Amino acid sequence: MTTSDIEDWERRLAALWDELDTYEDPAAFRARVAELAGERPADDPVGLFEQGAAHDSTGQPEEAVRFYQRALDGGLTGLRRRRAVIQLASSLRNLGRPDRSVELLTEERAVPADRLDAEEAALSAAVDAFLALALADTGRDREAASLALGALAPLLPRYNRSLAHYAKDLLAGPDGS
Repeated sequence: MTTSDIEDWERRLAALWDELDTYEDPAAFRARVAELAGERPADDPVGLFEQGAAHDSTGQPEEAVRFYQRALDGGLTGLRRRRAVIQLASSLRNLGRPDRSVELLTEERAVPADRLDAEEAALSAAVDAFLALALADTGRDREAASLALGALAPLLPRYNRSLAHYAKDLLAGPDGS
């Protein structure tokens, strides 16, 4: 595909995603995404990711997991790679595998900031939010609350420093140890 072809494909894909809520039949939406993905080379990670997202968005997390894993195994990069990790982890948590979700998101959280572009870095709070959900599902409530409050602190108009401090204190335990 030429650069022009890729740009056209991305525009058509974005337009299709904009229409998701107009589809009464989720299978029709998934079929349309699969049709677009079929314009890319066989086993193309981007096409696989988009099909995973279509399954995820239409209530088929089991299928989504398979597509996300294939996309990641196939070398998905950039913003879509980060989205795939988040979405895979979320689907796994919803399927009763929060421990695996914690593993994936903990690894993603450890990616050095200098290896992320601006769009990827903008998803750091999403990584934290989904990790907090997974931690809560594994019974690690204090860690979950700490992570969620730490992600929220920079967004507040006031009390940022205090909230960030309290988020760290949660990890120390109720008695400060």
